Amino acid sequence: MAEPVVIIKNLKKYFSSRNGTVKAVDGVDLEVHEGEIFGFLGPNGAGKTTTLRILTTLMVQQSGKAEVAGFDVKEYPEKVRRSIGYVSQIGGADKNATGRENLVLQGQLYGMSSKEARARAEELCRLLEISEFADRPAGTYSGGQRRRLEVAIGLMNRPAVLFLDEPTIGLDPQNRANLWDQVKKLRTEGTTVFLTTHYMDEADALCDRVAIIDSGRIVAEGTPSELKKRVAGDCITMSIENAQEKAPALIRELQEAAFIREIKQDEDRLRIYVDDGAKDISEVLGILAKQQVVLRTITLSAPSLDDVFLRETGRSLRDTETKGGVKA
Repeated sequence: MAEPVVIIKNLKKYFSSRNGTVKAVDGVDLEVHEGEIFGFLGPNGAGKTTTLRILTTLMVQQSGKAEVAGFDVKEYPEKVRRSIGYVSQIGGADKNATGRENLVLQGQLYGMSSKEARARAEELCRLLEISEFADRPAGTYSGGQRRRLEVAIGLMNRPAVLFLDEPTIGLDPQNRANLWDQVKKLRTEGTTVFLTTHYMDEADALCDRVAIIDSGRIVAEGTPSELKKRVAGDCITMSIENAQEKAPALIRELQEAAFIREIKQDEDRLRIYVDDGAKDISEVLGILAKQQVVLRTITLSAPSLDDVFLRETGRSLRDTETKGGVKA
């Protein structure tokens, strides 16, 4: 296995609020290995961005230890900054300058000569496929074009680790897919990528390994396939009318069926984990008819990272997003 380039041990960061102490990061332990795409998955307010800000020296931890590229982030912040690239949620490109000018300036800020900066800028324009619009002001770029420029800016200094905070937030599906392709390309170039996201499909599609964080603590860690194997079989997801009244009796009868492994209730929605969804869904529908339960929606799928989150926390990651929350 490759050497770890990010090491976190018992990391903590607490904040004071009107309602008491907020444990934004509460004893996190992680390792990210050289050359991998590592995903930090969780809802807003879970602790993703706070952890990232500590690792990028933008915030000092309460306690614990964090090392990036062999340097302690608290003791050697300058050395860490020279070893990393960072793309925040809001980005940092100068909209009045062209993409190429943004890149050259970033290179010069890292001590490159003008010639070196221009050569590196040209290299990144080709890598991230931005050459055709690199000489236009960044303010004229689409959301996807601007995000690719910002990733290029983060790579100017050939960082040991590139940190991406919610890299595709606000992008349409086509631009999200395009940026995914660019991030995958970075792996082939040997770049280590640490990204935060609350998009389950993004973590599943991009990441070699994932850590799921909730309320400042890691609740699951592993490859996406390893995590999904924790949730056995297929998943039948359905919402029903009058769930508060009907669900208890329905769940009791479903639990008596031999083919059902596990049932999770999430408000008006039930997730039923079975061995063979294509075969067992008709049995489930039969039980609903017997119980005179009115079905609103029903879907059959393989387990997802949201199922993992639900199993570990008792609630859906999707629902934590729709209800909002303070970012942490």
